[in-house]
Amino acid sequence: MKALFSSTKINRFFSRFCTYLFLIVLSIIIIYPLLITVQSAFNSSDLTAFTLDPHMHWTLANFKQLFSQTLYLTWFKNTMVIAISTMIIQVIIVTLAGYTYSRYRFKGRKNGLIFFLVIQMVPTMAALTAYFVLGLIINGLDQYWFLTMVYVGGGIPMNTWLMKGYFDTIPRDLDESARIDGAGHLRILLQINLPLAMPMIAVQALWAFMGPFGDYLLSAFLLRSPEHMTVAVGLQQFIADPTNQRVAMFAAGSFLISIPIVILFFLLQRNFQSGLTAGGTKG
Repeated sequence: MKALFSSTKINRFFSRFCTYLFLIVLSIIIIYPLLITVQSAFNSSDLTAFTLDPHMHWTLANFKQLFSQTLYLTWFKNTMVIAISTMIIQVIIVTLAGYTYSRYRFKGRKNGLIFFLVIQMVPTMAALTAYFVLGLIINGLDQYWFLTMVYVGGGIPMNTWLMKGYFDTIPRDLDESARIDGAGHLRILLQINLPLAMPMIAVQALWAFMGPFGDYLLSAFLLRSPEHMTVAVGLQQFIADPTNQRVAMFAAGSFLISIPIVILFFLLQRNFQSGLTAGGTKG
């Protein structure tokens, strides 16, 4: 009995040790490049590569140059417009589509879900020519609205599946109870299911908002003029020339990109848990 207890204790210790070791290694992998980026953004030296220097001199000169010598503020504004538009439109469409596929049975429902999976298998690279030709036909090249529609369309298939799966976890008994009380389809959606689905809706909003900030390929392919570029395309110009790498300004611009994303995360954070009980109380 004593040997069994000792063996169990050793296994528990080994399990915890491996868990903490994994978390420590993962934290280092995540935090180290972040530290390099932040330090490079505030470094007074003319960097040609990302380095971690504990004895560096901190300054805001890189940010001043970024605002005065480049079109960064214009790029940032463009990205914010595209990101907010993409977030609002995609969340509305995906939420309604996911709810429809989860709660209703109609002709073509199964085929529609399969079609979403097939579309998701097509890589972005394979669709670039199609996007370009479509933009050329409808005069959408170098236009914010066309890039926004491409982002929204690309996010609908898989996110609809995710939203449908989340709505499937919400008990249908709540819908039946509300229907017995005289609630219609719209009221059941708005007052019962949406509050319960707020964690997934918040995640969808955050994903949709982050996409335009990190995407380079589509925005570089569809937006041509410098005043219409997004931050990802604009920042790439700072490190595109091997003989003139403006690493500090690139890091400063990358640091500023994280600010709206972090703000939105904290604004949506309460929704990650509030939806678990928000819609299940009859009032």
